[in-house]
Amino acid sequence: MEKHVTPPASSSEGLPREALEAAIQKTPFALLMGAKVTKYQAGKVELMVPVSEKLLQHHGFVHGAVIGFLADSACAWAAASLAGDVVTSEYKINLIAPALGTSLLGRGEVIKASGRQVVCRADVYAVRDGSEKMVATALATIARLKA
Repeated sequence: MEKHVTPPASSSEGLPREALEAAIQKTPFALLMGAKVTKYQAGKVELMVPVSEKLLQHHGFVHGAVIGFLADSACAWAAASLAGDVVTSEYKINLIAPALGTSLLGRGEVIKASGRQVVCRADVYAVRDGSEKMVATALATIARLKA
């Protein structure tokens, strides 16, 4: 089902992909995760994290904190594509399946952008043997920062 994205009055405030990728290079935690932007357009972002042994919990699944990072970042980066400099105000995540695979994908999209906040959603998928399995879904409120 195609989602309707309501852009802000002026979407010229959004960060271009190059600015977002530069911000990621200055974010130690994103670098630690190995996060890469794989798709980027106004109001929608996809990012990927390669799965390594260091990201697993004691049962061998990807740790929930990594999944939370992907959901949070996918929402915040989708919001930044429209609103510019942002921070997460809150997010709620449902972990719906164990994450097993060689990489994780986080797909975020803006639901509504207005004034000082942007409401977004994200789904996180584990990629294994070329197929994707949804492992989490999230809803977030992202705050627009003013200079």
